[in-house]
Amino acid sequence: MAEAVTKTRAAHGRSRPRSGSGSARTTLRSWLAALPPLALLALFFLYPLALVVQQSFQPDSGGTSVQPYADVFASEAFRHALWTTVWLALAATAGCLVLGFLLALVIAFVPFPGAKAVARFVDVFLSFPSFLITLALLFIYGSVGMANGLWTDVTGAAAGPFQFLTTPWGVLLAEVTYFTPFVMRPLLAAFSQLDTAQLEAASSLGARAPRIVRQVILPEALPALAAGGSLVLVLCLNEFGIVLFTGAKGVTTLPMLVYSKAILESDYPGACVVAVVNVLISVGLYGLYRVVSRRAGA
Repeated sequence: MAEAVTKTRAAHGRSRPRSGSGSARTTLRSWLAALPPLALLALFFLYPLALVVQQSFQPDSGGTSVQPYADVFASEAFRHALWTTVWLALAATAGCLVLGFLLALVIAFVPFPGAKAVARFVDVFLSFPSFLITLALLFIYGSVGMANGLWTDVTGAAAGPFQFLTTPWGVLLAEVTYFTPFVMRPLLAAFSQLDTAQLEAASSLGARAPRIVRQVILPEALPALAAGGSLVLVLCLNEFGIVLFTGAKGVTTLPMLVYSKAILESDYPGACVVAVVNVLISVGLYGLYRVVSRRAGA
């Protein structure tokens, strides 16, 4: 009996190193498998980003200095672009939240023919490029668009009244139009999981539609609203195509300032400084978006 116990212990003792070596080999294979994607990430993303950061500390006079940051932060153009970027992003996000919530309510809770088709179209709309929506608005409300053309044909006026697309309000309208489905998508997903028994109970107790929306639907939609709003805010801060295609005069955002300094002024250190600032703001807000999305279960 003692010999059997001894042999069993010896067998267990010999098996432990095998298990440890097998675990080590598995870990090694996992690291080796992760090396190719990590190398690609470093080559195509981290390396260019590092070059931008490096260039932001290299003024045209040579050497390494924080002078490009001091010059950019002291310029009126940068402060104006930063303010324009922030207020446009906040205003567009607020507009998307309000409009997206109202449209999602109608699609989810107001029965009408084609509601499912409209919900599917929201998913398709998310794949559209932003400049396509801007072009559509230009065809309708541009200086020689359909609305102005109809007005001049009817009244005989030399020009139509719709001239707002080349102003900040035109950029705001285009951004709200394009980014609203990014709020609607998580809202529709949240509404599809809402227990209809709560709505029926509230209705049977005499609650009217506004009260049901305020006390039953809105609390359930808050996580989805927060997640969609955070995403839209990040996207609006980095939007370039809409501002460029509207041709809005005097509307210079941070991405437009990067383009202006790099392409028009050949001020590459200044362009890199603005780009670094834009990246830091975007990464910070993206981190906030991830936290909100995780809590919302999106």
